[in-house]
Amino acid sequence: AKCEYFNAGGSVKDRIGKRMIEEAEKDGRLKPGCTIIEPTSGNTGIGLALAAAVKGYRTIITLPEKMSQEKVDVLKALGAEIVRTPTEAAWDAPESHIGVAKRLNAEIPDSVILDQYANPYNPVTHYDHTAEEIYRSCNGQIDMFVAGAGTGGTITGIARKLKALCPNIIIVGVDPHGSILAQPESLNTSTEGYKVEGIGYDFIPEALERNLIDRWIKSEDKASFTMARRMIREEGILCGGSSGTAMAAAIEAAKELGPGKRCVVLLPDSVRNYMTKFLNDGWMQSNGFTDQTMETEQESKHLQWGGATVGSLHLKAAVTVTNTSRCREAILLMERNGFDQLPVVSSKNGRLVGLVTLGNLLSRIAAGRVQVDGQVQDVMFKFQKVGTHFTEITDETLLEDLTGFFEKNSAGVVTERGGSKVKAVITKVDLVSFLVKKATA
Repeated sequence: AKCEYFNAGGSVKDRIGKRMIEEAEKDGRLKPGCTIIEPTSGNTGIGLALAAAVKGYRTIITLPEKMSQEKVDVLKALGAEIVRTPTEAAWDAPESHIGVAKRLNAEIPDSVILDQYANPYNPVTHYDHTAEEIYRSCNGQIDMFVAGAGTGGTITGIARKLKALCPNIIIVGVDPHGSILAQPESLNTSTEGYKVEGIGYDFIPEALERNLIDRWIKSEDKASFTMARRMIREEGILCGGSSGTAMAAAIEAAKELGPGKRCVVLLPDSVRNYMTKFLNDGWMQSNGFTDQTMETEQESKHLQWGGATVGSLHLKAAVTVTNTSRCREAILLMERNGFDQLPVVSSKNGRLVGLVTLGNLLSRIAAGRVQVDGQVQDVMFKFQKVGTHFTEITDETLLEDLTGFFEKNSAGVVTERGGSKVKAVITKVDLVSFLVKKATA
């Protein structure tokens, strides 16, 4: 495998980001004070922003909403400005990432779109360098090369060079269902969207020379993500989802090769960009991408908890304080009842608004950040705060479903459906006690 995630920005696109900027500087299109604008699925933007940060250019990146938050965070850290566009927008629609980039280019003086989709240095970069690296590493013995296709620059540049050096090589392109890059056209029957990022398009980029591809394989999201997780788990290859796409296709394509033949697959980016996506069990489950390993773990967890619910714990009725109560009152209530935390309800309507913990109270008071007679709302965890997600827990909630919740939280508030009335507080200790009793029963 050619592991391109070792590049500084984490993907194969670092190569073209640097090269396109350098060539634009040589021909005079890019000068000090210019703004770089680029429509991208994220990785090219990161490669450009990385080089632009060093060279001092302003960078604006337009990218579809389906692209991961991790990519956005890295781009912002590099100083790039982000414009999100609708995922469902056709490539030539004004509201697409390409259309928005063109509009910004027309509005912003001294701005340049380097245009990875048509820039000749996209495939040339891989012809000059990536293909040569593969050829040298394999001592010139390569029988098949497999890669996903997006802009097409990577597979086009590598294919062109390897075909010149290894005339009998088979080039296999991988294209997700829902994209139209594959040939023959009869392969492109699906019109549904796909979750894998960085490959596939609803138009044919100029950088892609499909005549260089000997065979196309259409990919499925589930096979892509489960393969990527398998590569991480079994091989320690910290790759992204489209790497799973390429590897799954390579395993299929390599079956036609005889003994002693060599198949090279390109892995374009790292897992860094997808921590909250395919690396997350909840995301995989909610999208219907569970594999056998995950299903086995779920079955084991279900057996461990035996289908027990929060209601079966018979928790003590909750003692609450209002958001305008004094901190002194909250501490006394906790001491009197043996609690470490109390639900906080609104003094106006009695609805749950947060949680106050003994640890937070003591640390704030000891640091002088709040007075003993200060209000609870000044030290509580506010559920309505932007970025704070309230997880509804009721008597019907399965205990096995709370294991993930308690990985990030020390306590939860049990309410009636809709969160209108507080019933109890549940902690990690309650779950551990249940397991201990179950084991000794």
